[in-house]
Amino acid sequence: MSILCGLPLVECVYCLACARWAWKRCLHTAGHDSENWGFATAEEFEPIPRLCRYILAVYEDDLRHPLWAPPGGYGISPDLLLLKKTYEDTRGRAPPYILYLDHEHEDIVFAIRGLNLAKESDYAVLLDNKLGKKKYDGGYVHNGLLKAAGWVLDSECEVLRELVAKHPNYTLTFVGHSLGAGVAAMLTMVVVQNRDRLGNIDRKRVRCYAIAPARCMSLNLAVRYADVINSVVLQDDFLPRTATPLEDIFKSLFCLPCLLCLRCMRDTCIPEEKMLRDPRRLYAPGRLYHIVERKPFRMGRFPPVVRTAVPVDGRFEHIVLSCNATSDHAIIWIEKEAQRALDLMMEKDQPMEPPAKQKMERQETLTRHNDEYKAALQRAKTLDVPHAYTPPSEYGTFDDEGDENSTRSQGESSNKSSVDESWDALIERHFDKDEHGHTVLKKE
Repeated sequence: MSILCGLPLVECVYCLACARWAWKRCLHTAGHDSENWGFATAEEFEPIPRLCRYILAVYEDDLRHPLWAPPGGYGISPDLLLLKKTYEDTRGRAPPYILYLDHEHEDIVFAIRGLNLAKESDYAVLLDNKLGKKKYDGGYVHNGLLKAAGWVLDSECEVLRELVAKHPNYTLTFVGHSLGAGVAAMLTMVVVQNRDRLGNIDRKRVRCYAIAPARCMSLNLAVRYADVINSVVLQDDFLPRTATPLEDIFKSLFCLPCLLCLRCMRDTCIPEEKMLRDPRRLYAPGRLYHIVERKPFRMGRFPPVVRTAVPVDGRFEHIVLSCNATSDHAIIWIEKEAQRALDLMMEKDQPMEPPAKQKMERQETLTRHNDEYKAALQRAKTLDVPHAYTPPSEYGTFDDEGDENSTRSQGESSNKSSVDESWDALIERHFDKDEHGHTVLKKE
């Protein structure tokens, strides 16, 4: 009888716990994801609105007579457009792209368009993946996006190598949106790993801007390549937060709000420690730029602010329950809000008169990025992220005892191998084989 009397109490406690969890989940906003990040500077954020316009230019059939140009145009000179590939040219193996030589900014830009909802080939690329299906450079990557990136590099390798050699002071920038952002990130990884194919290009000359990217690489790779890959996310965008297999989303595209809500509830129940230690779980790549323009319980858009970091834990882990989760994924909105954010940054900055000050600010930004990059690598090691990589110390010391033991064992093995080699040489010099295969002493 006492047990039966206790059941209503247990049910009440359970319902209250569920209500508290649901209330906290509904109060979670996009601003919470980046509230502890630093603010981006105008100098480091300057390329992003311009590169968004380059991506929009891929959608045009004729850049000399554009149909959907944003205010101010695309900023592209048609005479400097070196390549423009369509679906017919790629045969569905990769999204359409352009190659543009930007003399004004000393940049070689490779821009890739986003997902086309009317093209089955784009779905084939995006859905060609399962958790743990493809390993690359000590981590896991999206199989379909990696195959598309490999095909693009094989197709345009000669052109890129000639441009890199002809313009040694120019950067090589890969940029894309949505599906194209994933291909651009994978393409950057492949180029960095095979720099000899582009004439041994310096790693510092290669960079990537993934606009609203799909999750495409494991956490250790996302942090390790943060020095060359940058991801841009607008407020509540669902795709960089979607850890579920993408096939579940696009198979249920017409019930997307319901599916996102259910997956959101499920992902919230998974402890973050468990997610971080799953080596197959994919993440948005590289350094993150988060454009925040809305506040909870307030109507309309506010002046956007841009926060940036190389986070390890709390890296867009959960979907935000928002009516703007899909509209914030549109490249048109991202370009517009990114330009607004840049204009506000420029207004706050003092007039840049002396070049020495510009150079000093640029150096401070590079130093801050380098420090954040190293801190993220160390943080990944501290959290036991699978296959996390820690760079060697600047002073030639070891970061932890494991590295020291590893180095010591390598030294011992090399010494042992040298002793073995010298012993084999000694035997070969003084002994020989007779006709029966027996070892005998050589005659002097």
